[in-house]
Amino acid sequence: MPRPVVGYAPGAYDLFHVGHLNILKHAKQHCDVLIAGVVSDEMLELARGRRPVVPLAERLEIVSHISFVDRVHAETVPDKLDTWAELRFDRFFKGDDWRGTPKGAALERRFAEVGVEVVYFPYTMHTSSTALRRALALLESAPLDAARSTEA
Repeated sequence: MPRPVVGYAPGAYDLFHVGHLNILKHAKQHCDVLIAGVVSDEMLELARGRRPVVPLAERLEIVSHISFVDRVHAETVPDKLDTWAELRFDRFFKGDDWRGTPKGAALERRFAEVGVEVVYFPYTMHTSSTALRRALALLESAPLDAARSTEA
């Protein structure tokens, strides 16, 4: 019996939205076992210069309840090859905003050395955590009376 194909889909999964759901759903269609890597608060701060809105424990809990995710993994190291060494996945899933970029090419090259295929999925343009974060910031900075008038 052949070994099941293990896929790994890392992400912040902060302010979970339909784009996250789409990546995970598409990823599961390309593997037998899907591991969702939820990037830790510290690694997000290191990579993006800001902490997530939703803490790691809560993001892990949310993602673990997605029906097509078989397992979640708290990603606490910056190098994806270190994560691979621990989990031994066969496919690595990423949004296609990385395709054709220097970072994407480096990722593909490094993973090819250990036999991992990088699979890209369409980036959900109309929704992103960054856009949601901006919308929340605007709401928080709006005068209280203006916010009340929009609730009616």
